[in-house]
Order: sequence, then structure tokens, then C-alpha cells
Amino acid sequence: MKHLPVHMTLLASALILAGCSAQQSSDSNSNSSSTPSQLFAPPDADALPGGNTTVYSNGRNAFSLPAANLNDAERTRFAVGNSFFKRNWVQAPASTTARDGLGPHFLARSCGGCHVQDGRAQPPDFHNPLTPQPFAGLLIRLSVPGTDTHGGPKHEPVYGDQFNTMGINGVKGEGQLKISYETVHGHYADGTAYTLEKPIYHFEELGYGPMAADFMFSPRIAPQVIGLGLLEAIPESEILANAAAQAATAGPIKGQANYVWDAYGQRMMLGRFGWKANVASLAHQTAAAFHGDIGITSKHFPQQTCTAAQADCLAAPNGNAPGKDGVEIEDYVLDDVIFYQATLAPPARRNPKDEQVLRGQALFHAAQCAQCHRPSYQTGEALFPSLSSQALSNQTITPYTDLLLHDMGEALADGRPDFAANGRQWRTPPLWGVGLLPAVNKHHRLLHDGRARGVAEAILWHGGEAEQAKEHFRHLSAQDREALVKFVESL
Repeated sequence: MKHLPVHMTLLASALILAGCSAQQSSDSNSNSSSTPSQLFAPPDADALPGGNTTVYSNGRNAFSLPAANLNDAERTRFAVGNSFFKRNWVQAPASTTARDGLGPHFLARSCGGCHVQDGRAQPPDFHNPLTPQPFAGLLIRLSVPGTDTHGGPKHEPVYGDQFNTMGINGVKGEGQLKISYETVHGHYADGTAYTLEKPIYHFEELGYGPMAADFMFSPRIAPQVIGLGLLEAIPESEILANAAAQAATAGPIKGQANYVWDAYGQRMMLGRFGWKANVASLAHQTAAAFHGDIGITSKHFPQQTCTAAQADCLAAPNGNAPGKDGVEIEDYVLDDVIFYQATLAPPARRNPKDEQVLRGQALFHAAQCAQCHRPSYQTGEALFPSLSSQALSNQTITPYTDLLLHDMGEALADGRPDFAANGRQWRTPPLWGVGLLPAVNKHHRLLHDGRARGVAEAILWHGGEAEQAKEHFRHLSAQDREALVKFVESL
């Protein structure tokens, strides 16, 4: 196959998109409410995913650094939040009253137990039963048909809204999860064979009897937590403009916004976090994770998650020490953890001007991957009062996401609704930092359940609205496939 020079290829792919997509960029600083303003990232900004917050690191700590533009007081607060994010909580009663209240049921003993090095978890390795892996980092959501009072998933009556495998002393874990894999065989158009691994989940040793006959479940891997405050600072109008532009464009890509209940706002809000865009704010995400994953209560989540069938859970002690206002984590501590996550900086790209990377970038756009993985935004004002509005506001960022729900096909479907998301829809995940996962977390497992063993497999699992993009990739030459993957891994 004869290749065009890189600059001609970039121009050609830009013209292709201009003819078939309404998502065109006329002004890199515009925040139009009708069409997305930055389908193509500004060349200089594309090397700095977090704008002025960007840090330069490509090693083990690449996801753990504070935004580069924080002042000294903010860096101190970042360090305090880091401490409560990464250190283990303990069972109550304990002499360490600032960190007691673990459980009664839990999945991890700290936020960092799932987000190791502030990065992405991987599914337990059941290929080799002699080397079992920890379960922390793969969350299993549970529900039954119907909705709760806010329109969200209706909890499974015996085990609640998630499956927690561990319990404190005197409390049974809810059970064990095992994963087996079915091999899926396929071929690229040039005849090159590939295999994918489809996970099959088995619930065993259930601690409180069987689940409801019509229970539904959804596996969710813990993602890297860089740039969350920047994502929250993207104007809502820009996310809705993504949906409007896709609706007005011929073709299968038709993203949908999710609207979800936010415990902090006490109202329905636009979802932008979580694998189903099922969380609206970083504050809600953080407090809910403390509550569901570690068993730590807070002002907006004051009750333990025990169900009526879990007598040992209901009888367990809590960490509501004097001075904690009847909860296990005080507002100011929780706010520091929120601040920490909000100001974790995206790392700079590696080799963004490499010729193969530039060719992969052109191929990424030609395959219309950028319709969902929108490169660039201008952040607005960071409004949450515990955040640094100056550090995160008015930044040109390149997260490569539209923050919308998309039908990803039957092969990736979990069959479980989540507010407006149906059982085939997933939020477009940001791509920044994807190429650093091997350095930070020693693996490259992608997608919502970690089934993909790298970028190419993640693309090959795409279906539904992304079927055409996947087929475009599958029909590329081996050299072009390698270039597209190298571009994604440069993000």
C-alpha cells in the first residue's frame, strides 16, 4: 500500500470529516451551544491534555501529580486529600478515630485500593488459579427491573446495589465472584487472525441466600482518576452540543445525555462520570464510592448499605465518633479528597509530533473515532466551592470524549438500565493517559470490564453505533493499524 505524506494525509482525513460530520471547528476558543467547537484539537494544545494543569511524567507516578498551576496552599490541601485517598480505613471501634468505620461490607479498604497509583484497575486473573488476584477494582452493580424514587436502578432486595465480597469481623462477605473466559476468534481483512476474551461471571458462596430470579448485574472497572475536575468544568452546553451535532449528522453515531440524581445538588443533573454517565458531580462520585466501596458514611450518604436480609451487617458497630456529626467521614475531610481528585493532573503526551503518531491521528479522524472521542474543549468556571476555580477554569483540554452514552452493540451489552442509559449504552471514556497504563499499573486492560488487552482489542469489541468505525479499523493494513494504535497510546 502506497502512503501519502503525513501532511497530505491529515488534510485528506480532515476533508473527509468535513464532508460527513456537522462537528466542525471554526474557532478553537468558541463555546457554541449549537455545535461542538473543537472537533480538531489546536496543534499546540494537543500536546498538553490538561492545558496549564498538565504535568510532565511518564513513569509509575504519572497519574499522581498535582495540577502544575496550583499554588502552595492548594498543594498542601492536595497532599492532605491524597493521604485520605490512599491510606486504609479500619474497623470501628479503633483508636484511630479519624479513619475508623470500615464496612460492614466493603470492596476495598481505601480509594487507592481500587485506583492503584490513581490509575486503572484490572480484572482478577483467573487464568491461573494458583496465583489468585485481588478482587478490588472490579465493581459489580446489582439491580432488578424497575426504578427507585429518583429514576435510578432499583436495588436487588437481598444484596443491594453492588456486590461486596468482604466484611468486617463478625460480618459475612456477600459472596465470591469468579470469571471464566470464552475465546472469540476473528480476522482482519488482510487475513491476520486475532482472538478476544469474553468474560463470563459466576456468583458463588452467596452469604445471604440466592439473589432475586430477575436480578441484573453490570461489571465496572475502576478507571484512572486524572483530570476529573477538568471534566466537571466542561460547560454543560458543550456536552449537549455534542448530542445535537451527532443527531444532525448522517450516520449511526447518535450520542445521548444521561440525567441522574445528584445527592449534593439534590436534583436531577447531567451525568458525566461513571461508565454509564450515571453520576453528575465529582462530589457525589466520591461520597458514593466511600459509601458503597469502603462502607464509610457521610452527610449525603448517612445510612449503611445493609439490607433487611443482612442481620449481621445491621448489628455491626460504626465509626460515628463524637465530633463526627453522626457520620464516619466529616465534610472537610471528604472535601479534601474531592479536591485531590479534581486536581490530579493529566500528563503530557509522548512524541505527539512523531511521524507514525501523526499518521495514526489522521487515521483516527478518518475512521470517525473523533465523533465520539471528541478531542478538545475549553473549560468554563469550576463552580464547586471546594475546588480551585482558577486552576481548572478556562483551560484548553484534550480528553478525547463526548461524555455521552452510545449503543456499543450486543457484545458489550450488560442488559442493565441506569437512569436514561439502556443495557447496550456506555459513556465514551476519556482517552487521556491510556498509553501510560503499562507504566503506572503494569497492564493495558481496557473497556468497562477490563476485557480488552490493549487498544486494538478495545476497538475490535466496538459494535452498535461504532460498528462502522471498527470495520474501518479492521480493514486497515497492519502498518496503518499499528499507527492508529500508536496515536491512541500517545494520548
